[in-house]
Amino acid sequence: AYEESEATRDSHNQRIDSPARILEPPGTPRSVSSGVMTSPTASVIVAVLDEAENIDHVIETALASPNVVDVVVADGGSTDGTVSRVMAHASKDPRVHLIQNPQRGQSAGLNLAAGLAEGTMLIRLDGHTTYDDDYVERSIAQWQPDLAIGGPMRGIGSGPWSTAVANAMGDPLAIGPARFRHATAPEDVDTVYLGAFARSRYIAIGGYRTFPSGTVEDADFYARWRAAGGIVRVDPSLRSWYHPRETWRAMWRQYLRYGRGKAELVWVNGRLPSWRPLAPAVLVAALTVSGVVAIIGPPLPLAIVAGSWAVAVLAVALRAPSRRLRTAAAVATMHLAYGTGLWAGLLSGRPHVVTIGMEAATDEDLSRPGSTDPKREVGPSEPS
Repeated sequence: AYEESEATRDSHNQRIDSPARILEPPGTPRSVSSGVMTSPTASVIVAVLDEAENIDHVIETALASPNVVDVVVADGGSTDGTVSRVMAHASKDPRVHLIQNPQRGQSAGLNLAAGLAEGTMLIRLDGHTTYDDDYVERSIAQWQPDLAIGGPMRGIGSGPWSTAVANAMGDPLAIGPARFRHATAPEDVDTVYLGAFARSRYIAIGGYRTFPSGTVEDADFYARWRAAGGIVRVDPSLRSWYHPRETWRAMWRQYLRYGRGKAELVWVNGRLPSWRPLAPAVLVAALTVSGVVAIIGPPLPLAIVAGSWAVAVLAVALRAPSRRLRTAAAVATMHLAYGTGLWAGLLSGRPHVVTIGMEAATDEDLSRPGSTDPKREVGPSEPS
């Protein structure tokens, strides 16, 4: 459990963008008179840290839908101009709000933003991603109370290294066969990139949890969503493109944390969400064992393991449309960092997992007659 003082909660939930205002009750997701499904009110939530280069696009994408009643951006202490850009949008459109995220992490920021959101539906956007103009509106059109929906995770590069990483992200041999990455038609999956879902259910299952690795909040959240009877679906018509890290070092750290995160899920939930993460872990173990054997004995096992892996890496590189040598390096980095991180996480023992930021959304909010979504009067220094 995460405990904090009243003063700390005040600082976590303090609005820094506008004076107090009264939020109007949301529209219900179904017309009472006709029984016809109508569009819900939607809130876009974003957790950012130093995303000045792309935050304008993210906010403009969110505001393109008339069904979006607010865009809540939780900033983790940006120093690159992100805050001033968000404030510029807030000065022109009252739907845009900026809040502080002292914990800096994605999970805490998203929970804080969800706690202050108005809409019946939450749509998560990421500051490191670009979107089709109709991404938000298409997400809203898929509304079902028990459905969490998102588009495939695609990569797009802007420099030599990030382009190579994006190439690797599109190949199942490099990144695995997860359907949330490679689906070509709508289908139910175990997890999805970003996502849109009912705010009331988000609150009911406890929002995002924070893991020591700073990752896997999506996989963990959607596992709990499905355990509670919900459906997770990927729809390729929801088009977005993630921007990979621009340097080898940043990517190594990222995939090392991804691997550690999957190990944390094993410790917390007693199992992996799927068998897919085992492949890089087995590779690292096989390379390590065969390498030791090669030092004290015959090198044949190492040659077989390394040779088989090299063939797979080369196959991905040859299928890449460009940057083939860098693509091979990116694939190798993904496999080794992820597998190493998973083993490190398993050997580190049970992680300390907390839920941060959900104090703004309470059970009392959900109990108000005639409302499926928490509504309250919010002031600039009032804990919500």
